[in-house]
Amino acid sequence: MQVQSNLVQQAAVAAPLSGAAMRLGILPMPSLAWTPEVERETAHLYEKVKRVIPPVEWPFHAPYVKAINDLKRERNAVILAHNYQTPEIYNCVADVVGDSLQLARLAGASDADIIIQGGVHFMAETSKLLNPNKTILIPDSKAGCSLAESITGADVRALRKQYPGVPVVAYVNTSAEVKAEVDICCTSSNAVKVVESLGVDRVIFLPDRYLAQNVAAQTKVKIIAWTGACEVHERFTAQEISEYRANDPDLKIIAHPECPREVVEVSDFAGSTAAMIDYVKSQAPKRVLLVTECSMADNVATEAPHVEFVRPCNLCPHMKRITLPKILDSLVYLRDEVTIDPALAARARLSVQRMIDLG
Repeated sequence: MQVQSNLVQQAAVAAPLSGAAMRLGILPMPSLAWTPEVERETAHLYEKVKRVIPPVEWPFHAPYVKAINDLKRERNAVILAHNYQTPEIYNCVADVVGDSLQLARLAGASDADIIIQGGVHFMAETSKLLNPNKTILIPDSKAGCSLAESITGADVRALRKQYPGVPVVAYVNTSAEVKAEVDICCTSSNAVKVVESLGVDRVIFLPDRYLAQNVAAQTKVKIIAWTGACEVHERFTAQEISEYRANDPDLKIIAHPECPREVVEVSDFAGSTAAMIDYVKSQAPKRVLLVTECSMADNVATEAPHVEFVRPCNLCPHMKRITLPKILDSLVYLRDEVTIDPALAARARLSVQRMIDLG
């Protein structure tokens, strides 16, 4: 069987070269045939994902997996994969996995020259902010985010005029342009801590209105919220979750705090992607419903083989723009390099660093 993406190669040849490609050069596209050698060298990886990838699909993934892992070594590259990436990426080619901030911080500890971001564009920007001297590539520059795109730097400046003197907290799911305009960033796991660290009676919190509601329920600080939302998490409803519970009273329901407040209230636990994974591993429920992006259940399932996952399959179309063929294309052609104006990056880096300095 020959598994190859001629369309990917043709598109790459037609696209302009990045600075990285000009410096480091283009490599030959490796063979993508399903051979006994490929089967043998990827067998240990298929063992990790056989619960979630049918045997009939593996011959299509495996040649890309082998080619990517070989080229990573040649390029001195690492691949970061967010929890919402598909299992063949998350489990078989990624070097660092986690949420967006975990990825950027852990990448900085690597001696790799090139970082390939398996995630959306704001994540690649955050990686660049924290690793300014590394080459950051994103396999598809159109991998955006409804939440990050719901607010601009101009919007933040307008909020400051409307609420003079009120500090601005930005979720890390924002662009570098927005990070440059705010006082401090936060994640879904440390949002309450960040808000309360400012020592004020009210803050502007952006861009996720649902995360803002869930933070407001845990603090006495008044939260002035923006109106953005994640198009995956906002689709969940309390009625839907209650129906799952009615049909299976023993089901453990774990929600991400980007979900609407009423969804969180009818769940057993709410937390960041890292906290959700920790809950499944530590509590080992018999059956669990992860109220978040669908691929995360597949990835956690590889680490919790005795847990049965009920999957309400809401997929992120932006995350799914990242594929094995596009990752291979990034390694061969070094296209879609992420760059940020140095002056803007310096300001944006401050808001992220302030959060990191909180511990």
